[in-house]
Amino acid sequence: MTWSNAGGPGPRAGGVRGASRRLGVLISGRGSNLQAIIDAIAAGRLAAEIAVVISNRPGAPGLERARREGIETAVLDHTAYGSREAYDRELAAALRRHDVALVCLAGFMRLLGPAFVSAFRGRILNVHPSLLPAFPGLHGQDQAWRHGVKVAGATVHIVTAELDAGPIVRQAAVPVHDDDTPETLSARILAEEHRIYPEAIGVVLDGGWRVEGRRFVRGGSSGGPGG
Repeated sequence: MTWSNAGGPGPRAGGVRGASRRLGVLISGRGSNLQAIIDAIAAGRLAAEIAVVISNRPGAPGLERARREGIETAVLDHTAYGSREAYDRELAAALRRHDVALVCLAGFMRLLGPAFVSAFRGRILNVHPSLLPAFPGLHGQDQAWRHGVKVAGATVHIVTAELDAGPIVRQAAVPVHDDDTPETLSARILAEEHRIYPEAIGVVLDGGWRVEGRRFVRGGSSGGPGG
């Protein structure tokens, strides 16, 4: 499989559309990675615009973070929908209405179905608290600590239909100290998430990348659409 984003005008298979740098950020909780994106944009480290922040939980504290910044918010409560497919259809429609170029999962605690992933193929990013492919799924920091690894970390990857298995855009290593607890390790990993997530968003928006098999590759000739 090869697919690409050469950064040219119009949609490309597996790529971000042309000059658009509009983000749709999905959250379920406090939104600390959302805040990191907001801060990176404000500081000029990330050339992007957050078009909308959507939460599946009405009381998510991250919604207030967005509102304080004047960012449009929406709540799509997953409990109000009869099926995952119905929810994903409405979520995709909301993102399309805001004309987003890239969907950023920032603590969004729901699995996205194949139809949603296909609709935004190559245009969904997630940040995960482990050095994938190690320790996918929930509580990656705790998994790493209990396993006794000496190096943990954070990963930003393109979302595919397989859980936490998409092409890796950015990673950061975090040493595990002998006196660490899951909480202290989690805090240091989170700091790296906040650093590398805006960087990865910028890389994907800038274009000029391709995916070869499972590898995210910057530069070189485009492999063309398809996959």
